[in-house]
Amino acid sequence: MLNAIIIDDEERARKTIAAIIDLHCPDIRIVTQAESVESGCKAIREFEPDIVFLDVKMHDGTGFDLLRKLQTVNFKVIFITAHEEFAAEAFRFSALDYILKPVDPKDLEEAVEKAEKYISLENIDIKLDTYFANIQSDSKENKKIVLRTVKEIFVVKVKDIIRCEADKNYTRLFFVNGKKLLVTKTLKEFEDMLSGYRFFRNHQSHMINMDFIDYYKKGDGGFIVMKDGATVPVSMRKKDSLLQILGSI
Repeated sequence: MLNAIIIDDEERARKTIAAIIDLHCPDIRIVTQAESVESGCKAIREFEPDIVFLDVKMHDGTGFDLLRKLQTVNFKVIFITAHEEFAAEAFRFSALDYILKPVDPKDLEEAVEKAEKYISLENIDIKLDTYFANIQSDSKENKKIVLRTVKEIFVVKVKDIIRCEADKNYTRLFFVNGKKLLVTKTLKEFEDMLSGYRFFRNHQSHMINMDFIDYYKKGDGGFIVMKDGATVPVSMRKKDSLLQILGSI
């Protein structure tokens, strides 16, 4: 059984989250609730929770302010936000778990399942710094993403990723400096995050950064040669889309 705290200045939101957890998350116990940064800090210090459902914007500050008031963050944080899509994108890039308001039961269930799987001491400072860097930057050139392997956390620039390759439920990323990382996300998750950043899903198991294409070799199926020398297959159903994109460059 994991102990959790809900911190949100909207009573309706707190009740909704508590009700969903009561119905669908039998291994989670809500030990208390709080309605502000100050009362939230007090509750965390008193109850030492495993999970905190944390509102982003409250009347006396933000959830980020709350975390910075604490000396250590040794619990899983699931942010609750009413931010627009750009802010949600920044959460995903920063590997910060979040739920959009109004809270959807399915989204909350999935966030809790993920939290139960990855309960551990997180490097929240890295994730927060990346979030703020992304939210304050207007340029896609400067966007960064937090990548989590089984043992480590890395922060990289999106523009430095050459390609992504599926490896079961993981994804192997290849970078301009020759580095490779096996990351604990599926290729579909990366497709959802990076599709607006000139990344193209050219195959069931491959996604490429269009800026690193060297040339396309026609023929049966066809394949792409990347600037790092890698040869990447193109599925038949993606061939026309790829040629259309290449023709417009």
